[in-house]
Amino acid sequence: MAEGKRTDGTRTPDPDPDPDPDPNRNRNQDRSPNRDPGLQPERTRLAWRRTTLACAVAASLAGRQTLHGGIDPVALVVLALVVPTWLAFLALAHRRIRAMNVPRPPVLSPRAAVAAVACTLALALLGAAMLR
Repeated sequence: MAEGKRTDGTRTPDPDPDPDPDPNRNRNQDRSPNRDPGLQPERTRLAWRRTTLACAVAASLAGRQTLHGGIDPVALVVLALVVPTWLAFLALAHRRIRAMNVPRPPVLSPRAAVAAVACTLALALLGAAMLR
């Protein structure tokens, strides 16, 4: 229906120039695969780097506590567990940071998420064991 005058003197609005024939379709399918991801991937990369830095500080403090508090067998075992845990988290974070360099980064797999949480909790528990 074209815009026109009603009998009461008001104008009728123009109809939608491009009506959507299928209102239930997914509008995200129209997006280009080369979309501008904005700053979200950059924020995610920075978050992974901050978390890796925090884990490095925790591992360093565990090593310092071992050397400063006297070298005993329990402290050495805890330190021997802290280092590979930190290295595992470092490898996981590095892989995730590299995955963020594409326009549509893949979703973090459940396995990688569980591994990251396990490393974080392990470092916290091992840190607590150092303070005993």
